[in-house]
Amino acid sequence: MIKRMFMTFMVVLSATVDVNAKTASNAAEDFNLVVQQYLLSSDAAQSAVFFKEVLAHPALTISNLEDAIKTGRVYPAKPSTGFLHKSIEVAGFKMSYAMHVPPNYDVKKSYPLIVCLHGAGFVGDSYIDRWQSRLGSDVILVCPTIQGGAWWSPQGENLVLDVIDAVSSEYHVDPEKVFLTGMSNGGIGVYLVGMFHADRFAAIAPMAGGIPNEIFPFLKNFSATGIYIIHGAHDQVMPVRLSQELSAYLEDAEIPHTYREHGKEHPRAGGHFFPREELPALVKWFNGQRRIATPVRIESVRDVNHLAPFYWTEINQISGKVADVQKSLFNNDEVELVKNGSFASLTTEIEGNTVNVESARVGKFTLFFNNRLVDFSKPVRVVVNGKTYFEGQLTESPAFLLEEAKRRGDGVSFYAASVQIDLSK
Repeated sequence: MIKRMFMTFMVVLSATVDVNAKTASNAAEDFNLVVQQYLLSSDAAQSAVFFKEVLAHPALTISNLEDAIKTGRVYPAKPSTGFLHKSIEVAGFKMSYAMHVPPNYDVKKSYPLIVCLHGAGFVGDSYIDRWQSRLGSDVILVCPTIQGGAWWSPQGENLVLDVIDAVSSEYHVDPEKVFLTGMSNGGIGVYLVGMFHADRFAAIAPMAGGIPNEIFPFLKNFSATGIYIIHGAHDQVMPVRLSQELSAYLEDAEIPHTYREHGKEHPRAGGHFFPREELPALVKWFNGQRRIATPVRIESVRDVNHLAPFYWTEINQISGKVADVQKSLFNNDEVELVKNGSFASLTTEIEGNTVNVESARVGKFTLFFNNRLVDFSKPVRVVVNGKTYFEGQLTESPAFLLEEAKRRGDGVSFYAASVQIDLSK
């Protein structure tokens, strides 16, 4: 009798556990769905409805919200694979990119994304074959096309970023394994696009490229991003001194990087090429790199047109004249500002719950926080140029985290609180 009662109790208990587990699973799925609906909605009224649903959901916690943002995205089950040519509209212009997706692509698996920028006289389609055969089928490879290899233009910059967003919305890209590489003009583009968006990339690998010494200060933006430089010692198109001087600057600034100088020459290209023998070491290096989402120390150097969030900092207002790097290609006044080093900068570092900041040409800025950066149970202190501008308790806000995740759109930047500092006060 007792044995029969015990067995009955266990059956009932088991059924109850199964029902509770299923209910919890359904609640999590429903929560993930409404979070993704909010993040993907482009309609303001619709977004407001989804926003309220997320905040009223019984599954809402900071941890669950982060998980839903990072892993809840739904991708097409069977997108096109193999070699592809795609069109994309960038600021009203029809442009294109070539890409290769592994034939055995599995939507449940996340893939590294390598974006390769071509040189002058080439197009993305002519790069895709040579790169894919060298990289194999464990990555998604993308090669956009821009006329003349003008990656230093605003259009070139927007093309690179828009292509990354487009590919990441259709395929399961690992946001912590996005790489930017390129050769010749493409190598220049790697620096110029990468230096203002270093927080988007796990690493960059410029080849046979370079930038003017006057804009070397922007290389400090790579302080938390991997750098792998390759240049030919006998390069007759882009002199090797360009990379030598750049590497020396990185060394002096204590920015970790790898510099490879090869002595090979090609029958037609001379020393201005990327030797096949250099690839295995580069691929191995790529495999060991991951994007650092929340570095405790950030060096941010910005021009007037690149004041978007950078990791957990954002310059909201500049002070005085600040250069426009892209416009300096055509405007003598901007050239002088660049030569004079008229750039806005923030150097921020967290020690315990104290944020030490050094700033130049900055009037107002915002710092963003999560529980990996500070202990929310204790007061946070912000010291700027030796003066305390803020000291107080911060509270994690799911609403703020959600809005900030939508604004950034990378799926891995989670900030639940912020402090804005006005240096004019």
